[in-house]
Amino acid sequence: MLSPKQNIITIEEYESLPEDTRAEVFEGQIHYMASPSQVHQAILTELLISISGYIRKKKGNCSMFPAPFDVKLSDQPLTIVQPDILVVCDKDKLDGKRCNGAPDFIIEIVSPGNSSDDYIRKLYYYKKYGVREYWIVDPKRKNITVYYFEGDLLSIPYTFDSVVKVNIYDDLYIDFSDISSRIDF
Repeated sequence: MLSPKQNIITIEEYESLPEDTRAEVFEGQIHYMASPSQVHQAILTELLISISGYIRKKKGNCSMFPAPFDVKLSDQPLTIVQPDILVVCDKDKLDGKRCNGAPDFIIEIVSPGNSSDDYIRKLYYYKKYGVREYWIVDPKRKNITVYYFEGDLLSIPYTFDSVVKVNIYDDLYIDFSDISSRIDF
């Protein structure tokens, strides 16, 4: 028995969604997202401060954006994500509305209801479309999994007691024990 064909969303339909709609598109299929938790947002804020401070201090050419900010990984089939944090070093990928193509660095902070999205679905798409480095920060497990898709390094697990190197930079390290000390889990 054939299953019914699901509706495929177009870029025009996606762009016409209400502005406060939290959604991503994987191969034309829309996936709605819940609002993030307080812990999620606290970790996001701490990471934004660390990374943006580094970029500003180094007078780097990369730009950093927090969610919600669209990343169009593919036109056909339409694939649009909204990573929690993304860093883009190729300004030609930015068109004023979104990043068109893979960012250099993405961080996803796991929400309890969608952990498989970050660990499986997004890992697949980020690697497939050329993201250089991808971090999964899991507040419940208090760990970080770093995927660096260049060279021999595949994945490295860390705990919230670790200092973690951002591999796309020579000298950026994020101290998760410091971040954890400021968050009410």
